[in-house]
Amino acid sequence: MALTKTERRQRIKNRIRKIVSGTESQPRLSVFRSNKEIYAQIVDDVTGKTISAASSRDKDISSVKGTKTEVATMVGKSVAEKAMKAGVDTISFDRGGYLYHGRVKSLAEGAREAGLKF
Repeated sequence: MALTKTERRQRIKNRIRKIVSGTESQPRLSVFRSNKEIYAQIVDDVTGKTISAASSRDKDISSVKGTKTEVATMVGKSVAEKAMKAGVDTISFDRGGYLYHGRVKSLAEGAREAGLKF
């Protein structure tokens, strides 16, 4: 029986989540990519709290025109700046079942540029 694209991604995501977990000292940077938008949030899995979040729908990012990859870089920088204000500088990256390529990669590089350590 063939898996749908979302079922396949969910299996990969579950495999990643068995390994990657966020703590208070090293929270998890979770990425969700839709066809039009990209979302990122920094999560402490122990307490179940979201420390910071950013998306391409935020007012400061959605007003800037650019390719989806360029927008993803801006989202990465934005979530990293918010995390630094919250006192987080080291994270573990959760690519959410997507390949580390394209928009997911540019989001990660944007976060690194803004000062987050993976």
